[in-house]
Amino acid sequence: METKVPALSKQTSARTVTPNWLRTVRSTRFHSVILLIVLLLFWQYGVGLLKIPKFILPPFSDVVQALYKGLAVSPLARDGFWFHSFVTLTEVLGGFFIGSAIGLVLGMIISESQYIDDLVRPYIAAFQSLPKVAIAPIIVMWMGYGMESKIAIVVMLTFFPVLVTSIAGFKAIETDRIDLLRSLSATRWQIFRKVKFPSALPYIFAGLDVAAAFAVVGAIVGEFVGAQSGLGVMILQMDAQLDTGGSFAVFLILASMGVLLTAALRATRRRLLSWMPENSIRRPVSA
Repeated sequence: METKVPALSKQTSARTVTPNWLRTVRSTRFHSVILLIVLLLFWQYGVGLLKIPKFILPPFSDVVQALYKGLAVSPLARDGFWFHSFVTLTEVLGGFFIGSAIGLVLGMIISESQYIDDLVRPYIAAFQSLPKVAIAPIIVMWMGYGMESKIAIVVMLTFFPVLVTSIAGFKAIETDRIDLLRSLSATRWQIFRKVKFPSALPYIFAGLDVAAAFAVVGAIVGEFVGAQSGLGVMILQMDAQLDTGGSFAVFLILASMGVLLTAALRATRRRLLSWMPENSIRRPVSA
């Protein structure tokens, strides 16, 4: 005997459909935009209400004016933001890619041998314990005031997070999976390509996120120590002139660099880790 399933009424089905505008209002991205607007309004009007001098904290409108003034010039003008942003961005990207590559290669080599791990681990820890701000003047003295010294400083800051996370990722592989491939006569390269590297990618991208933030910091530290161009040089010049609005405008550009670099990494991670559920990537760690 057939069992008839009662059809849902139009009223019930209408309740299950969420309008697009309601989904937008409930989205985290919309809430983030609202929070940004609230913070900017508080910045703009709170400075006047609290009677904070402009040379200490300018209103947001002054920052926007300084940003527009610095961008409304020729890209090759030395007194504008375009030229110096290109210099700093080149240092950030060059040091980030070189440092990340070095950290990843060393992580692969060290994870393959416990002897090498025990041999070099104390030296890596000792090198990372050295304050990079103290080393930066020496690097500039060795390599000059050009981009090379800034890229070297960024490399020193970015390779360690990728190194540590890649070692942890390559060593976190389940041994049963490796034993299965070995029983199928898989070569060492096949085991690495099919199991080790894909499984270590979440750890590697976690290190790349940290390295991206360190890259921007390293470039500015190097330019503070000694440089002929770059956003760090502009910050020093504006601070000397008490142009706080211009300094904050440079801060916005640096923050935008960090956001864009992080967004590019997240897009790459979603593409490479499409086989992994999104919830497992974003799952928070709880005690």
